[in-house]
Amino acid sequence: MTAPLQGIVVADFSRVLAGPLATMTLADLGARVIKVERPGSGDDTRAWGPPYAESGMTTYFESANRGKESVTLDLADPDDRDRAHELIARSDVVIENFRPGLFEKLGFDWETLAAAHPRLISVSVSGFGLGAGAALPGYDFVAQAAGGLMHITGDADGDAMKAGVALVDVLTGKDAVIGILAALRRRERTGLGSRIEVNLLSSLQAALVNQVSAHLGAGIEPARLGNRHPSIAPYETLRCADAPIAVACGNDAQFARMTEELGRPGLAVDPRFRSNPDRVAHREALVSELEDVLADDTAAAWAERLNRIGVAAGVVNTIGDGIALAERLGLDPVWDAVGSDGRRSRQIRSPLEWTPALPVTATAPPRLGEHDAQVRAWLDG
Repeated sequence: MTAPLQGIVVADFSRVLAGPLATMTLADLGARVIKVERPGSGDDTRAWGPPYAESGMTTYFESANRGKESVTLDLADPDDRDRAHELIARSDVVIENFRPGLFEKLGFDWETLAAAHPRLISVSVSGFGLGAGAALPGYDFVAQAAGGLMHITGDADGDAMKAGVALVDVLTGKDAVIGILAALRRRERTGLGSRIEVNLLSSLQAALVNQVSAHLGAGIEPARLGNRHPSIAPYETLRCADAPIAVACGNDAQFARMTEELGRPGLAVDPRFRSNPDRVAHREALVSELEDVLADDTAAAWAERLNRIGVAAGVVNTIGDGIALAERLGLDPVWDAVGSDGRRSRQIRSPLEWTPALPVTATAPPRLGEHDAQVRAWLDG
């Protein structure tokens, strides 16, 4: 099977996470991704350590840069800027997340690029858009706060909390990939390139789904509920004998099966708990009744019993436990990416599974300027 993006060349002028994650996804799909970095320092995340991998590079950088070539170009230098223009001329996609307006000042504005390369797909990633928000620095943590995600994350009586990973950067990177793939398909039909803009704030707001819909459609301002779901019960963590268990009971039939397994079938016909709206209205009483029974056994034992009857439940795992679970389930979660010097980088593999399998071998994240000689010779040739 031919890799879907074989033959596609991506000029990656992005750094940190959203842009690099998007281009790494394209590399996983077979594209040739050439990462342009500042001489001497490179991508900001090369300095975001500890922790460090066995290669000596930061694990943060390694998380979003496998499968790429690294070339160092000083865009303030006329010769290197010419090489950057040549790289764009040979590319299908160019992606950047410079401070809004800076890429244009360097001579890479969309109008100029589109006139010279009408098939080019140009992608800009920003924090708050290229209009009135252009002057605002774009970091995931601030976007989580400004966009409302932190307001609904955390305990009801506690402080607003960010997600445990740079979730908005990840969402924005995935949105960029969606736009790029759609633009490549459009180009097949029309022969024309496209300009795509994504920003952290818009990607976050689109990802708030039911929470933002509650605000827009019902005038409700969602608040923090800890691990509880605003519209479903029980859909939260419940205390067992040794640890909490996450339970997601999605309908009345599941709740009836759950109460049977717990030896409390009467709860399913109790007027307080008969329907999901009833359970949401009487959540505190419901949790008290359930935890009374769950205290008789361990979280792992209850998770096994509830899953067996079709009620989703899981122990609250560490990341390592989660990887071990994926391995037990046969999901093959880890790739060993190999560098040109033989170094290995353990990577979480692409979540996409193909039949037949893609003929793509992940290469280790590149050292700064690792491909300078080859890429410069190609551009100068």
